[in-house]
Amino acid sequence: MQSIKYQAFKPLEVQLTPGLFQQRYDLNRNYLVSLKNENLLQNFYLEAGRGEVKQIFNTLHGDSNDADGYHWGWESPTCQVRGHFLGHWLSAAARDYANTGNPVTRQKADWIINELEKCQADNGGDWVFSIPEKYLTWIAQGKHVWAPQYTLHKTLMGLFDAYKYTGNEQALAILKKAANWFHRWTDQFDREKMDDILDVETGGMLEVWADLYGETGEKIYLDLLDRYYRPRLFEKLLEGKDALTNMHANTTIPEAIGAARAYEVTGEEKWRKIAEAYWKCAVDDRGTYCTGGQTSGEIWTPPFEFAARRGDKNQEHCTVYNMMRLADFLFRWSGEVKYLDYIERNNFNGILAQQHPMTGMITYFLPLEAGARKRWGTPTHDFWCCHGSLVQAHTLHNAYIYYSNTKEVTVAQYIPSRLNSAIEGTPVKIEMDLEGAKSIQSAADNNSSLAGSRHRSTAWTVNLKVSDEKPVDFTLRLRLPWWMEGQPSLVINGETVDMKGEKPGFYAISRIWQNDTVTLELPKGLTASPIPDEPETVAFLDGPVVLAGLCDRETTLKGDKDHPERLFAPDNERQWAQWLSGYRTVGQPQAIRFKPLYEVVDELYTVYFPISG
Repeated sequence: MQSIKYQAFKPLEVQLTPGLFQQRYDLNRNYLVSLKNENLLQNFYLEAGRGEVKQIFNTLHGDSNDADGYHWGWESPTCQVRGHFLGHWLSAAARDYANTGNPVTRQKADWIINELEKCQADNGGDWVFSIPEKYLTWIAQGKHVWAPQYTLHKTLMGLFDAYKYTGNEQALAILKKAANWFHRWTDQFDREKMDDILDVETGGMLEVWADLYGETGEKIYLDLLDRYYRPRLFEKLLEGKDALTNMHANTTIPEAIGAARAYEVTGEEKWRKIAEAYWKCAVDDRGTYCTGGQTSGEIWTPPFEFAARRGDKNQEHCTVYNMMRLADFLFRWSGEVKYLDYIERNNFNGILAQQHPMTGMITYFLPLEAGARKRWGTPTHDFWCCHGSLVQAHTLHNAYIYYSNTKEVTVAQYIPSRLNSAIEGTPVKIEMDLEGAKSIQSAADNNSSLAGSRHRSTAWTVNLKVSDEKPVDFTLRLRLPWWMEGQPSLVINGETVDMKGEKPGFYAISRIWQNDTVTLELPKGLTASPIPDEPETVAFLDGPVVLAGLCDRETTLKGDKDHPERLFAPDNERQWAQWLSGYRTVGQPQAIRFKPLYEVVDELYTVYFPISG
């Protein structure tokens, strides 16, 4: 059977508390609620020929006062991937309800699911989608269609997540009927023909069949797992070949996630080996940009050859979101800290950096060329694929903070939060806040009415309060991140713990807990991240956070790339009770101001800088 060392806590057991991640979560949630149910369903109504079609066409032709609310871009009725966003929306809304218990998003989701059931009936009983069945006939005939199974998968995913997170049985019933259609359709193809079909982007179909098998145990879903096995990709990976260079990244990452989920529900080692081989090929043997992300123009770069691939289309948001999901699977199986470090780096420099901090909107790509500018989407006029992964990503902030293993709790990410769970039936409550990281985690520090420190901290100070009604024996594991510079310090109930010689990894505290306080200080500094094939060109990080220089061109800095701290001084570090995160260059012909990449909105920015001695 499968070997899974760590489990995620239930969504409602982990609550975000005031800070940067809660702010971004709330932005996303407000956007979810703002979208009108009828507009989310517009393409499903059109496909089913429902009575609501007249209203939609009136809007299209300008006969309605609500034209701005209509969904355009990739949701336009003329687009072949129309309807994909609703599945993302359902998944995000269901997860929001599971996180908070707030009924608003669930009520909207329940109403939409009820309408989808009507569409399914009008389409003949199984087909519940926003595009015609003939799109799949066309790809089987070799005709070009833009990613129909990718589009269909989103609806299937949204229905499953609605069932998983809200218990909506109607969603599961709709999903199972839709799956019957795929079982009949794929039954007509031999292996070679099916492989041809799978070469046209299939998205996360494999994961849906794994989820359904895990939930029902029914053979039909094992059949579909077998039919959606992707030998032309998977077997190259298992042979240790580079199957990814110049391949469309987000076509393949969901297939690796599907393999990971298939391993968890079947226990078959082949699926685990595929997921691990994918990671090795995509990350370990390829490297990443300073942000932790990858891709240029939506394709994987050659291994460690990034210099020529910097441009206006780096780091597609969908790839960041999905690779973080894959990292979560691999951490839970292995317990290796590198996957948690990966999640942290991509969280700050991908998920946050690609969400507008005021509007909550998405930038499809994160340009890494000199003098770049982020291009932001709009609430109803774009609906790129990354628009969909945006709304899901920000409902998962609480998913990666804590993990459990029988009598063990791992603190994986340092994000202000509250855990309410149990260890072997005994309630456990852990509250986490950050002091020294207030500049990146919160609007103010706890010296809001006092002078406080003379300058902003050079460490993250993590405060954990463990408050249990009864004494409980468990191990608290603290991640010591890759960016930690120097020796960490640890104080438990006022007593200092010897941390001499501790290196990045984990530090475990085993004891009987009841009303205890833990303070962990993680020293940080400025580090340089060189481009592998152009090592004299570097980016700068403050802890895990990439810094962006506010300049419109590539500028050579003079100094020692191995000592970036000599190139910078804090800049505009404090306002009122809030520590700010900026720097400015020193000793340069022209000063450049730097700020966290996730704070850049509309400014021109540059991430990579040549260094000369």
